[in-house]
Amino acid sequence: MEQQRAVLTRDDELLRSEQQLRAEGFSWIAGVDEAGRGPLAGPVTAAAVVLPDAAELPGVFDSKQLSGEEREQLYEQLCSLPGIQIAVVSEEAPEIDRLNILRATHQAMRRAVGQLERADFVLVDGLPVQFTLPSRNLVKGDALCASIAAASIVAKVTRDRIMLEMDKLYPQYGFAKHKGYGTAEHLEALKKYGPSPVHRKSFRPVYELLPDVPVQGMLDL
Repeated sequence: MEQQRAVLTRDDELLRSEQQLRAEGFSWIAGVDEAGRGPLAGPVTAAAVVLPDAAELPGVFDSKQLSGEEREQLYEQLCSLPGIQIAVVSEEAPEIDRLNILRATHQAMRRAVGQLERADFVLVDGLPVQFTLPSRNLVKGDALCASIAAASIVAKVTRDRIMLEMDKLYPQYGFAKHKGYGTAEHLEALKKYGPSPVHRKSFRPVYELLPDVPVQGMLDL
């Protein structure tokens, strides 16, 4: 793993996309990422982050390459950063079942961008997403772009905290440990107790217990 940077400066490689867009005349560049496309339970959460054009920024990095403690620390640093804009939206399991996981994810991303006070360009992780603003997708953007990396941290920390609350409501599933992903422990609890109200009924391991619900299939995303 690449060593986490303590701070980012304007000439850092992770800020290249933002600096290029500022040179083209854009001022408020929103990085967008999601957490929770693959789990069998809980929401999919999208975050949009506009980093200020500051001399130094927190040393954000791909959330998947950070420990939970590192993510929490960076999350707090981001939230207290002067001039930052942050918006977070979660789509719950019933909406995921209604739309399908891809559409629900894109809807959450668009809603998050729409809640920002100001944005004039969107950088989104992964495949293209349609926004009302001009946008660009970056494959593995959470490891290449500071704004997207910041959004990945915000989305992941927010969703993990939601799943900790879900664990208090439904402790028999172990959400605090696996955050809703399809681990062996989770699948065993699902078979024993059946689906909870926060399980995604259109995902196959849940659907198999509810055969009257249309299946999306379990997505490894």
